[in-house]
Amino acid sequence: QVQLVESGGGLVQAGGSLRLSCVAPVFNSYTLGWFRQAPGKEREFVAAISGSANREYYANSAQGRFTISRDNAKNTVYLQMNSLRPSDTAVYYCAASAEGRGQFDYWGQGTQVTVSS
Repeated sequence: QVQLVESGGGLVQAGGSLRLSCVAPVFNSYTLGWFRQAPGKEREFVAAISGSANREYYANSAQGRFTISRDNAKNTVYLQMNSLRPSDTAVYYCAASAEGRGQFDYWGQGTQVTVSS
């Protein structure tokens, strides 16, 4: 069973920054992603980064403010979040998708991000 573990969440003022980390003990070929779920809302995609190709994908809401990266030597994926808004408040989850699967099969427990106005 693959266990993903997120960290780095917390309380920050609007306009501030946070860096989330997720230890994801999977093959380097896996796509790693970040999702979030706000209270009363469905989980939504935030960003993803492919394995060997290192392509990055972002939701419109994250484009230009968030940066996803990975360190394969540390089995870790990061989400640098800048210019945070109250609307970014959510539980953030990291997830992993095996190469060619087209879906995320492995998920972390989530880390809370709260942005105050």
